[in-house]
Amino acid sequence: MRRRRIRSSISIPITLGAITVLLSIALLIGWSVLLGQKIMRSVDIAGDVWLLVLGAVSFVLIIVVLVLFVISLARGIIEVRKQDSFIDSVTHELKSPLASLQLCLETLGREGLEKEATVKLRGMMLEDVDRLRAFIDDVLEANRLSYARPGMLNLSDVSLSQLAERSAEVVRARHKLELDEVHIDVDPEIIVSTDRAALEIVVNNLIDNAAKYSERPARVEIVGRRESNKTVRFEVRDNGIGIDPKNLKRVFHRFYRVEDQDVRERRGTGLGLFVVWALVKQLGGKVQALSAGRGQGTIMRVELPVAPVVSG
Repeated sequence: MRRRRIRSSISIPITLGAITVLLSIALLIGWSVLLGQKIMRSVDIAGDVWLLVLGAVSFVLIIVVLVLFVISLARGIIEVRKQDSFIDSVTHELKSPLASLQLCLETLGREGLEKEATVKLRGMMLEDVDRLRAFIDDVLEANRLSYARPGMLNLSDVSLSQLAERSAEVVRARHKLELDEVHIDVDPEIIVSTDRAALEIVVNNLIDNAAKYSERPARVEIVGRRESNKTVRFEVRDNGIGIDPKNLKRVFHRFYRVEDQDVRERRGTGLGLFVVWALVKQLGGKVQALSAGRGQGTIMRVELPVAPVVSG
């Protein structure tokens, strides 16, 4: 129902704007024809010609303003739609672990609870807290990136293979993956001078996404190679649900989630890949999504400079 209302709210201003533009064009043509006939019958046509030119310019400006207004309005409505979707996702992301935490705490309050059950409930609560922490980190990071200035990096030498190992361990625990479901093939000699915290968020999000959108048993592969003396390529590959080619660039937009049932069944806010894109850009690199289509898996490719790019 909400999507129907949003589509209606978008179509109304676009339709009205199109009608207004067409009327303005028709009025311009009619007015030009009438004025042209008057000029043909007139002896002193200098004033009429200037009137025709000024009128034509005025109409063109009006049409341009109307078109820009319609485009701006449509973009604003689409942005509101994305934010509504984001709020829905936030609500779900907060309610689900909070409800689980409440249930666990209520169960722990019962008398005579066995130690094994207590340990299991404690583990569930830690998982929910980790889920909330990761979610809040994404929201805060996305908000920070909206105001961040380029070049604000805390540089240090980072071993890409060690960072990938730590991130993979976190994701295995979060999604309860077996050891062989995440395979790491990163050159241990690759050392990049970059912002460790930013790169860790990038790697965590990409591996987490690969695991989240894969059916069990998952097959997530992390590959890292030096492309040249100046560039490193890092890829996270999966055998998951894949991405339609038309959405490959849009997945990095803030709040964007693919309109697909398999995607909607999995938790998410449309912020993770936006955070990845923005951080990689700050690090002087670029990120690209590759997929042959639905059910064909996905490759997330990141290219980073070995050393920071110094802007002049």
